[in-house]
Amino acid sequence: MSNIVAIVGRPNVGKSTFFNRLVEERKAIEDNLSGVTRDRHYGHAQWGGKFFSVIDTGGYVTGSEDIFEKEIRKQVKLAIEEASVILFVVDCLDGLTDLDTEFADELRSSTKPVFLVANKADDRDKMFMANEFYALGLGKEEIYPIAAVSGSGIGDLLDDVIKEFKEEGDEDPDVGVPKIAVLGRPNVGKSSFLNALLGKERSIVTDEAGTTRDAIHTRYTLYGKDIIITDTAGIRKKAKVKEDIEFYSVMRSMRTLEDSDVTVVMVDATRGLEAQDVNLIALAIKNNKGIMIIVNKWDLIEKDHKTMLTFKADMTEKLGENKWIPIIFISALTKQRIYQAIELAVRVYENKNRKVATSKLNEILLPEIEKYPPPANKGKYIKIKYITQLPTKNPVFAFFCNLPQYIKSPYSRFLENRLRENFDFEGVPIKIMYKKK
Repeated sequence: MSNIVAIVGRPNVGKSTFFNRLVEERKAIEDNLSGVTRDRHYGHAQWGGKFFSVIDTGGYVTGSEDIFEKEIRKQVKLAIEEASVILFVVDCLDGLTDLDTEFADELRSSTKPVFLVANKADDRDKMFMANEFYALGLGKEEIYPIAAVSGSGIGDLLDDVIKEFKEEGDEDPDVGVPKIAVLGRPNVGKSSFLNALLGKERSIVTDEAGTTRDAIHTRYTLYGKDIIITDTAGIRKKAKVKEDIEFYSVMRSMRTLEDSDVTVVMVDATRGLEAQDVNLIALAIKNNKGIMIIVNKWDLIEKDHKTMLTFKADMTEKLGENKWIPIIFISALTKQRIYQAIELAVRVYENKNRKVATSKLNEILLPEIEKYPPPANKGKYIKIKYITQLPTKNPVFAFFCNLPQYIKSPYSRFLENRLRENFDFEGVPIKIMYKKK
């Protein structure tokens, strides 16, 4: 288990700005709307040679009408349970509020080290104002005045925070771990799928579309293999992106896709493959990601022995020439095939990293090419002499031939199909290039 630092506090004290400063990127959504950060939100940070995870929690509110409020309180409790160190953020400008006191009472029962962080201490006067928080009688003996916007005071705080770590945490924990992103339209069941796998409510799940606004990063071990699954905010059609927050969420999903190794596009069985899903798949192909499709809510479909085949055939047709994308049918609700879905994602990851020996490529493909050579162009015969896989992160194959400029795309498709038939590249985009020998 790595070192985890949880940032907690009432809404609008600057937790997300502080989080972003720690993970050195705009990971959390910053917006002046109270209660924007709803889920526990993960990032990785490093200080003094130590790696640690940072959790940014939803602002803690009591007695409000928000249906998420009860859920946020639960999230904060979970974050406190998971953390090695808790950073309780308060606001120098607002001074001590009743909510802060209430919050402090919640934290008192925790055995974890608590650091009281007074944010927005931009100058000497405001630093002085931080002293009133001593009244909370919480945490370490001192208060840490910081300004999350400029970063001042954060170094001193982190110097003391890393002294509390029990774990070594000296290297980046995520190197070589498959990163799987779960994307799809709102309310398709991405969070329910993740929660079913984890058996823990990591994401807030309510029947309202658009509950998950941030991408949530979870490390998960299945059959002794480590993987990282990110559940993202649903991607809505552009016309529906009204609030700023929605816009950030879509951007976050895009960035999650870019950061992932395997993109899982989740589709609602009651709606089938929609234009939005096809766009996501195109985006994943463009970014050279491993891709698979999960059809969720399969429990809601009335079935006979042909249903799945018909459904699959219909989807495959919509995928056009991307028939190599695997499709699996699940129900997050009944947990049907959820583990197979993750096994498939790991297999796609392995396919993405597959390296085929040059000798094997030539031995298998050259006879096939001899049987069906590229069609002659302007009376000139094209001869492919030699094939090799390039040392790239994604499968790229170089075909050496005398007249590369004359090979047309239908023949490239023929070669791609031969590569897929002979070597397992299910779920992975393949690139083919022609070089003059």
